[in-house]
Parts: sequence; C-alpha cells; structure tokens
Amino acid sequence: MSPQAVSWTVNCSILYTDRPLLERPAAAAADGFTAVEFWWPFAEAVPGDREVDAFVRAIEDAGLRLTGLNFFAGDMPGGDRGLVSWPGRTRELLDNIPVVAAIGERLGCRSFNALYGNRIDGISAGEQDELGAENLAACVRGVAAIGGTVLLEPVSGAPRYPLLRAADAVAVIDRVTDRVPDGVPVTSGIGLLADFYHLAVNGDDVPAVIDKYADRIAHVQIADAPGRGAPGTGSLPLGDWIDRLHATGYRGRVGLEHQHGGPGTFDWLAREHRAG
Repeated sequence: MSPQAVSWTVNCSILYTDRPLLERPAAAAADGFTAVEFWWPFAEAVPGDREVDAFVRAIEDAGLRLTGLNFFAGDMPGGDRGLVSWPGRTRELLDNIPVVAAIGERLGCRSFNALYGNRIDGISAGEQDELGAENLAACVRGVAAIGGTVLLEPVSGAPRYPLLRAADAVAVIDRVTDRVPDGVPVTSGIGLLADFYHLAVNGDDVPAVIDKYADRIAHVQIADAPGRGAPGTGSLPLGDWIDRLHATGYRGRVGLEHQHGGPGTFDWLAREHRAG
C-alpha cells in the first residue's frame, strides 16, 4: 500500500474518544487529517436545531469535510444496530432521513450508512427483510436530491445482526432496486460498505469480496484484527487489500474506524500522507 495514494477519512465516533464529541474534529485537523466521518452523533433521531448547528459548526470551524454520516441507529451502546428492519420504529427512521439529508447538504457529505438492525423476537426474518427493503428505499429517496448514496454494511460482534458477509448485504441491496421509483439512480443510490475488519472477523474472504463486488463497493473502512486496533497492530494484510481494491478502479475514501489507542494512534501513517 502506498499511503500517499489513499484518500483517508477518520471516524470520530470511535476515534478521539478521550475528548468530547464536538472537540474531535479539531483534534483530527490538528493531526493533519482533512476529512472525517461520524456515526449518528445525537441521542435522538431528530435533535434540536441548536444541537445540529453545534455539530455542523465544529466540523466547519476545524476546516474539515464530512465524508460519511450514519442514519440514527437506536441505542448503539445498549446493543442496537439500526432501525431499518425494526418493526415499530419505522417512524423514527423516516423522521430522521430529512435531518440526515440536511446535514449532508450543509457539509457536503454524500455517503450515509444505514445500519440494518438486529433480529427481533416474535417477528419473522421475512417480515423484517420486507420492511428493511422498503425503509432502505425510503433512505435512498431521501438523500437522492443531494446526490447521496446509502451504504449498507455487514457487522461483527452483534449476535442478532443478520448481515455478516458481503453477500448478505448485496442480497438486501438487490431487493431494494424495484422499490425505488424511476428517476432515482439505484446503482449509485445504494452500495456496499466494505469494512475489511468486520468482513474478516466474520470469516468472509476479503480478496474474493473485492474481486466479486468491486462495482458494488461504495465505501471502505478498516481496522486490524484481532483487537480492532490501528493498521499494523494485528495480522490483517490491510495494505494488500487496499492495493487490490485500487487495482479494480476504486478511488473512494478509506475510513479509519479502529479503536483509539491514545498517543501514537496514528504513528503508522506519516503526517504528510493524512490529508486527502
């Protein structure tokens, strides 16, 4: 991997966790990064205008670009992993969509991660998947006006989350196609978020995923395994995988979504290679 050829973005929801959330963009800028991404940064699906303005201002004041934002995913620390396929919480998701799009428009963000949601007791997988396809189509429609792309991600470490491998997420993406009206470009409106850490931990063959789904991958995130630490702290050949991805023509950003290790977290990446 040639770090200078990679356009990096830093996930400030998992990194810089030793600082209050609104101080993290400035910390990323001080470390030489020019782009950041966040999970949903508020406790509610529809935060107050003052909270939204403070978040936007923190990124603008740091001189950064927001390159990724999650839709509201419920209580993440409590184990929730999205509302997309969760019956009974669709209203929250639908109310969240215009807020996500408005933040994206203000900050130039065009990539939006929609966590699918855990399996719910007493409700069939088929019913949840039907709802999931409908709600993902609503997300696609909701960000289409700003040229946004919805991302769908396999996740590890969540026993009730059904999308574990790339093929699982792609199958859901394919079900969304006939639910999006004419005029909305589905192929660019929803894509695979290939987090190499999650895929590897779940036992997926990452090189095979890259080769098979290169045209479906809309964003990439990385961390090393075991431990979800910075590149070089584990055994994953992340550089080789990024090179393989670039060889397919991928020119999108690579998100750093590893755990914060305190001082020296980014020593593996020379400062002159962090801007992108």
